[in-house]
This record gives sequence, structure tokens and C-alpha cells, in this order.
Amino acid sequence: MALPELAWQFVYARLAWALVLAALVVAIWPRAWRMPRAVVGGIAGASLLLMLLPGAASPAWHLGLAFQYPSGLLAGLCAARLHARWADRRDAALMPPGFAAVLAVCGTVLYLDAFGLLARGYYYAGFGLGAAVLAVLLAGACALAFRRGHGRVQACAVLGAVALFSFTRLPTGNLADALLDPLLCAWALFSLGQTALRALLRRGARPQVAALPQDLPALRAAGAEPFSPIKE
Repeated sequence: MALPELAWQFVYARLAWALVLAALVVAIWPRAWRMPRAVVGGIAGASLLLMLLPGAASPAWHLGLAFQYPSGLLAGLCAARLHARWADRRDAALMPPGFAAVLAVCGTVLYLDAFGLLARGYYYAGFGLGAAVLAVLLAGACALAFRRGHGRVQACAVLGAVALFSFTRLPTGNLADALLDPLLCAWALFSLGQTALRALLRRGARPQVAALPQDLPALRAAGAEPFSPIKE
């Protein structure tokens, strides 16, 4: 089991939390208001300077106590969010339903295992040889998805997280921590809830379709009078 250098963890935590904070500010920015590139750059720079404050003056210190480190995948998705707003691209869906479902299921299983409710050792397997094999398989799958044009943003984010883990062992030396964290899992669950709510609202707002001419005999046979918009 190889762990990352403590100095690298310190630098990574500051940079990753700066990306998360900047992406959060950009995400709550009203869609109707245009965000110039200078504003996006200013938000990212201010977030980095805030995280680089020494000791307990830095929000990264307090966030680290609560959440330890952001995963490489979360940092990559936040960087993609910032780039999309910097390029004024509003059609980039960073958390599509299929991707969110995979993250939500994997995160739930891993956290239940880490809390001892499953006790299968899935989390601790992220330190072993199997994690290295899985990282290679994930890298190949991401390269294939990018070449075929399927979820290129998500593929790049996963590939970046796997590369960060493979070359530096960041953030903790465990592959699970490179791909998942509580904030990312919560984002996936929230996205799935939003998708389900929108589907229910669309279904409830679906207009009633008037009876077609071929349905009139069946309606009369059932004793129902078809609606007619023509007033007598």
C-alpha cells in the first residue's frame, strides 16, 4: 500500500477545494445573467487565494475536518463547470441520469461498507492490486467513450481522477477516494431527485387528449358521451 506524500496532499486539498468553491459560486449564479470571462476568472482566483490562507484561516482546513479531501472526480467535474461558464456554454450536463445513478449506487454501497453495515471490505480493496487493475480498465473505458463521443466531459473527468491516483496516489492512496466522496455522492442523489421530480411534473402537466373519431363507437357503447367543442 503506497500513500501520497503529505506535502502533495496539502497542495491538492487547497487546489481541489478552491475548484469546488468556485464551481459552487458559478452554479448558483442566475442563468439569466451573462457571466463574463473576467468574472469567472475572478471567482476562481478569489477562491484559490481564500483557500491558500494559512492554518485555520483557510476554509480548506475546516472543510478537511468535515470531508477530508475532495475526490479527483469531483475536482474534475468542478473544473469542467468553470470551463463551461468561461466558454459561455450552457448545454453541458455534468451529471446526466445514467452517470448520476452509477455514482449514487457505488457511493451508497461503499459508505455502507465503510460504516460496517455491509462489512465486505469493498473500501479497503481500493488499496490493493485490484484497484490498480480497475484503474487500468477505467482508463481504457474512458478513452473508448471519448473516442466514440459518449459523455466526453464525464470520461475526461474520470480519466483525470484515475491518472491523478495512478501517478501521485492522491488524494488518500485509495482508488475509492479518487472517484467518490460524500459531496459527489450527494450531488448525484440530488440530480437524480431533480430528474424524477421533473418527470413527475411533466406527466402531471400532460394535456388530456380528446377522443379521436375512431374511438367514438367504443365510447358510445360504454355509455359515455364524447366531448364536443361545438355549442348547439
